[in-house]
Amino acid sequence: MIILDPDLDPSATADAAHAKATRRSHGSAKPTTLPEDQMPSERALERYLREARTVVKLRGLVTVLLTTDTAMRRLNREFRGKNKTTDVLSFPAGVPVAAKIAGDLAISIPTARRQAAERDHSLATEIKVLILHGLLHLAGYDHEKDNGEMFRRERALRAKLRLPQGLIERATEPVAARRIRSKQRPLAVRSAQP
Repeated sequence: MIILDPDLDPSATADAAHAKATRRSHGSAKPTTLPEDQMPSERALERYLREARTVVKLRGLVTVLLTTDTAMRRLNREFRGKNKTTDVLSFPAGVPVAAKIAGDLAISIPTARRQAAERDHSLATEIKVLILHGLLHLAGYDHEKDNGEMFRRERALRAKLRLPQGLIERATEPVAARRIRSKQRPLAVRSAQP
């Protein structure tokens, strides 16, 4: 189940953008293309969440809260003792309810938007990467304590789901590679200008 935080800017959602475009075209059924940083629709994210849960082999209901940096900072401080925002948090269900409820995820849309821009892919893709990472945590994986098990599992599942580099790889990517990518990106943007 996908839940949108009411504090998120409603104009950032795909459903709002589609409705606005439809009103402008006076009811035309012509499909519109959303910008790369546009929020995907709840329906599209629900579909992906079902697919990813199946691939992870995670049983039980998963709720995903799409929220703000402020809310993520509060959650991170309250549950992990870290007074900073983060991209994704996982809250596994307790053992007695695990058969019916797998747990909850919280994802910061502003952070996801920044990370998508840094990686030169869409916001939808970044949200999918974050959902997969969170689902693996709900399934019991912990990259901070295991010997690369979560890294290997995430890499294999990203290939199945056709997703780019995951969070663990990003964290271990050499600084030099990040610098090279950030220097290359503006050149690509400049070359696209007339």
